[in-house]
Amino acid sequence: MVIQNSPPLDRVFHALADGTRRQIVERLARGERTVMDLAGDFTISQPAVTKHLNVLAEAGIITRRREGRLRYCRLRPASLQGSLAWLARYRRLWNDRLDALEGLLAEELDRQEEHPDARDH
Repeated sequence: MVIQNSPPLDRVFHALADGTRRQIVERLARGERTVMDLAGDFTISQPAVTKHLNVLAEAGIITRRREGRLRYCRLRPASLQGSLAWLARYRRLWNDRLDALEGLLAEELDRQEEHPDARDH
């Protein structure tokens, strides 16, 4: 399921591409949880949740530790910094482009207001 030789950013985006894994990340953002506790939040089986946790762990998004019979999962927020930086670059790009489009539309609206008869031709 996970591409083993892919760069870290690819693994993070692959891991976050699944809705169940994003929900797991949201729950772990509130604090450490046991695997069984996480599995109780979903209608899928515990082994299916474990497979999702494996993908998240292989991407470096979560860590797991064993304490007695319990396995705990914890979010590694720093692992998401690369993806956030990548997204921020594109947010700036699209904001700049949308601002430019807004400016062009405002200019066109001003021209139409200055010459109302020109709209009919």
